[in-house]
Amino acid sequence: MNEETKEAVKGNHYINNAQFLQALIDYRTSVDLAKEQGQERPQVPNYIGECFIKIAQHLSYKSNFINYSFKDEMISDAIENCLSVVSNFDPAKSKNPFAYFTQITFYAFVRRIQKEKRQLETKYRYIDQLDLNELITQEQDNGEFQNQFLDYLKNQVDGYDYARVVSMPVKRQEIVEDPNSYNGELDIDIDGEKP
Repeated sequence: MNEETKEAVKGNHYINNAQFLQALIDYRTSVDLAKEQGQERPQVPNYIGECFIKIAQHLSYKSNFINYSFKDEMISDAIENCLSVVSNFDPAKSKNPFAYFTQITFYAFVRRIQKEKRQLETKYRYIDQLDLNELITQEQDNGEFQNQFLDYLKNQVDGYDYARVVSMPVKRQEIVEDPNSYNGELDIDIDGEKP
């Protein structure tokens, strides 16, 4: 790889992980010093805040999150979560703060989506219990009429699956097997019979 290619590769990243790590180390040192002296926790530096904003904004462009109408709330929640746990990042355990805060941002997005879906479910259940014809029809309306908004609401409520409210992704359990337990035979279910 020549020098121009290296520069081009470096230019593609929106956060310099080494600078981000150093800023977090400096901030953590100042937090520890303030704690020892009995002072207030210092304000998070602007550079770290800008990194949180960039992580949240760029993750919101991912196909999982791009078409939500509440994308701004997702970004705000992610920044708030990152700021609340900024002092939990331990440089002794990991030298990759970008990955750490991206995970926090991802799960903040997932929590916001779940919250909005629960809110939507509540709205739909409320609409489902209302007698919309009585609310929209007035005394002076004689005869039949076509109300597109009423039809739209009925279609939305009728087509909504209340049992499909998304829950938090479940962490897969790791399967721990004894490497000495394999006997060379395959357990294959043939014709519904177990060997």
